[in-house]
Amino acid sequence: MSTKNNTAPILMNGLRGRMLRLPARHQGSTREILLVYGHHSSLERIKGIAELLAQYGNVTVPDLPGFGGMQPMYNIGIKPSLDNLADYLASFIKLRYKNRRITIIGLSFGFLVVTKMLQKYPDIARKTDLLVSLVGMVHKEDFRLKKRYLNFFRYGASFFSNKLPAWLAKTLILRGPFIRLAYKLVESNHSKLKDGNSTEKINRINFEIELWKINDIRTYMDTAVSMFKANLCDKQVSLNVHHVTVDNDRYFDNQVVTQHLAIIYKTADIIHTKFPSHAPTVIATAEEAAPFIPSKLRKLLKNK
Repeated sequence: MSTKNNTAPILMNGLRGRMLRLPARHQGSTREILLVYGHHSSLERIKGIAELLAQYGNVTVPDLPGFGGMQPMYNIGIKPSLDNLADYLASFIKLRYKNRRITIIGLSFGFLVVTKMLQKYPDIARKTDLLVSLVGMVHKEDFRLKKRYLNFFRYGASFFSNKLPAWLAKTLILRGPFIRLAYKLVESNHSKLKDGNSTEKINRINFEIELWKINDIRTYMDTAVSMFKANLCDKQVSLNVHHVTVDNDRYFDNQVVTQHLAIIYKTADIIHTKFPSHAPTVIATAEEAAPFIPSKLRKLLKNK
């Protein structure tokens, strides 16, 4: 599941990370696809989606600061706020694509960052030829969790977004044996684990442990607070959005998400997929990613 041969280093604003670059599989494919991954993720986690998208164009997947092993924004004295992440992504696009048109696909939290960026940078919106939300969100009310759980997660995340609690969590709590035990206790009900055989469950838990290790815990918590406070319905974007939903999304209420997308964007085209959950722990191959990219979206990607 290595991405080594297709990765290149990123150095922006003094922060080191990586980007995954996959050339188009078909000669003559000129579409430039930017894939922005979600909250608890890495290049390795969504490699299969990137490989599938490479059937339709050149694919680039950048790390965001504090995600996928990239150094966090705290290293340069700023918080990973939604505004700052949007600015970072805009800078990456302007450096990487210059005046070329692009297709932007945001996964879950990644689409929240994408939307904020498009609101702040209408010049990037103007050169976006296709915009896709993969189980994305744009508003705090998109969550389908009960209020007591939302408050628990929001204020818990707020506490651990501080420097000392985050250090204690990373040093004392987020250790392999503790993470493995936590997942073992919930594996029969957890959407990432319950459908796998014993070997698959072990591999998925091991990958979850790796994600908790490489992603900056303070950034994780701070961006979680951003999600629980988000409201991007105050500014419109002159683009159509194609929103891929899953019926059993454990995080977001599809109907509410659709209403918010329709406020922000010119139109919100809803595309249903039979994928069984919000997103799996890891999609290692294009074959595994296939259900996540429905035929309707593939037809859009095929169009020039």
